[in-house]
Amino acid sequence: MTVPPLARVLGAVLLVGVLLSVRPVAAQPDSPAPMDTVAVTLADAMIRALEESPEVDQRRAQEQFASARSDEARASRFLTDVSLSTAHSFAPGLDGLDTVPPGTSEDELYLQPGVTNDWSPEALRPFSRFEITVQQPLWTWGELSGSIEAAQRGVDVEAARVEQKALEVAVRAGETYYSLLLTEALDRLADRTQEVIDRAKREVNRLLDEGDESVSQADLFQTRLTEEETERRIVQIEQNQKTARSALRRQLFLSDRVRVEPMDDELQPLSFSVHPDSLDHYIGQALQNRPEVEQAEAGVKARRALVDVARSDYYPKIALQASLSQSVTLPERPNPDNAFVGDSFMGTGTRTGIGLQQNLNFGQTRAQVEQAEAELNAVQYQRTAAEQLVRFEVEEAYRSLLTAQAAVESRDRSTTIAGEWLRTEQVNFDLDLGDTEDLIKAVRADLEARAQYLQTVRQYNVAVLDLLRATGTLADRARSGTLLDTTDAQE
Repeated sequence: MTVPPLARVLGAVLLVGVLLSVRPVAAQPDSPAPMDTVAVTLADAMIRALEESPEVDQRRAQEQFASARSDEARASRFLTDVSLSTAHSFAPGLDGLDTVPPGTSEDELYLQPGVTNDWSPEALRPFSRFEITVQQPLWTWGELSGSIEAAQRGVDVEAARVEQKALEVAVRAGETYYSLLLTEALDRLADRTQEVIDRAKREVNRLLDEGDESVSQADLFQTRLTEEETERRIVQIEQNQKTARSALRRQLFLSDRVRVEPMDDELQPLSFSVHPDSLDHYIGQALQNRPEVEQAEAGVKARRALVDVARSDYYPKIALQASLSQSVTLPERPNPDNAFVGDSFMGTGTRTGIGLQQNLNFGQTRAQVEQAEAELNAVQYQRTAAEQLVRFEVEEAYRSLLTAQAAVESRDRSTTIAGEWLRTEQVNFDLDLGDTEDLIKAVRADLEARAQYLQTVRQYNVAVLDLLRATGTLADRARSGTLLDTTDAQE
């Protein structure tokens, strides 16, 4: 015996309402008429999102900047100050050379009182001076080493920020992937609902034509109204599916003329086993792998090094300094070769020695040390807070996973029970042993169970990804191809 039309109508109405309770990840509208189709797996989606994400690239650029600063700090260890300075002007000529006794050499001109500098415009000649200065620190009481250490820890901080953003991008790509899978599964259920409505409508018309008193025109009107409502809602489901597809395409930074499809045919629960040590195991993983903890630890080491830098001002800095200068005037002026007499416009000079530099404003130094220590304390508190936050996030993700796992198992059993109930009511109805109201309830329960099961599977899969994100291993698993490798969970 055919299932009564009212049962099918009510079941379809309920299913459509359930389907529309799911909202995919928001994104820009789908592009019209895509030319190419790209099929991706969950791991493919994550890897491509990590490779193409400008958010991750922005963090990498900041890491490169920190790395360049670290290189600069290391370069300051040797030949901290190497500079070249030049000066260019005009030098005077010599006047009174006609009064010099014959046979006087150029080295003796300085002894002639009649020889003077000639600053008249026609006597001026080009003059240049070049000086190279080199300074090499010998002992800085931790200033150089502290600056280098702080700069290197700054690189570690930025590297941790890159990984932190990578975790966010990876889990977002996974959520978007499963949102698309869910909308496709719900779309298939919506098609089945439309088929139920069509069969119900044909059945009501047939029974009316045969004069069956079990149906009336009210049943037909109700079926037609349900059909109109279903068509409107199916359009909404289709648009939600396109939105989810566009969200995944945007997440992967594909062209608008590319249609992205999930490689999985159906929405299935991820194969994931919870570690026997459960919560303690995942908290330990998170404290070891979460970038927030690494970032806080690197920040503490950087601030500790900067405290040493500030304290170094209490002590004198020792350095070796050397300079070489060359003065040239063209055409050349006579340059006496004398240990006590020289010409500032001609000749070569050099200075070499060890020097001390001491900051005598100890009040300012003490204040700077106190500021550095306060900043160190602040970062240490941040590290403690980060560790506690990580513990909380792991526990929250862990318990959410257990809840989602139990929900999947329960929804799976509910789907089985609802299917058995529906088959029993259909058989009883065929044998004239059943009740129409019970059959309607069974149809509604079966459709609702199937829709709820799909939603629960999506929530479970996202909960798995969120736990991996909370432990700081999601991005590394995706990159290494061990995203769903759960051997560590079974050891």
